[in-house]
Amino acid sequence: MRLVPAERTALCELFDDLGPTVPTVLPGWQAEDLLAHLLVRERNPLAAPGILIPALSGLADSAMHSYDTTPWAKRVELLRSGPPLWSPYRPALVEERANLLEFVVHYEDLARAQDRWRARPPSVERDEALWSALRLAARVMYRKSQVGVVLHHLTRERGADITARPGRGRVVVTGTPTELVLHAFGREMAQVELNGTPDNVAELAATPRGI
Repeated sequence: MRLVPAERTALCELFDDLGPTVPTVLPGWQAEDLLAHLLVRERNPLAAPGILIPALSGLADSAMHSYDTTPWAKRVELLRSGPPLWSPYRPALVEERANLLEFVVHYEDLARAQDRWRARPPSVERDEALWSALRLAARVMYRKSQVGVVLHHLTRERGADITARPGRGRVVVTGTPTELVLHAFGREMAQVELNGTPDNVAELAATPRGI
């Protein structure tokens, strides 16, 4: 079952509803900055590496600003239309694996910055897909932690733990898959419970997380 098309639609509807100038939880970014980031990532393979590589960040910034004069509705429609033919995300399998976490996290980045934010209804299918993605990505997300990290699925009875990082001591991070993904990406608004010694919890909180 493909989940990314529905996540793409939900994110675009949120952009449509809120407009370009509302805040996000990302420091200094409004909705228009977040949308430009997504468009560059998906539609400009030459500039997209600058999103992750500091030495190339100027390319990404320039590409993001290239959308400044495009009408807001057109920008949203570009994201809604999906990856163009030249995009590395065009194949459905690649898009599903590469965009699920991206869209879920950025939906929450935008939604939770608003005063009227309400949690989305739970989805068993989305939760299972996010949990599977975490199994593959958790060690990368927590690679900088010197403290051991275990992710605990709040509602799963079997296979409920992922060892995200072996290390001295241990912090158990408990939450739903969405909240665990947000924590793995370094989002402090993640609604998770951290169990460990105060020193270990504080050290994990101070450790950069994410890709």
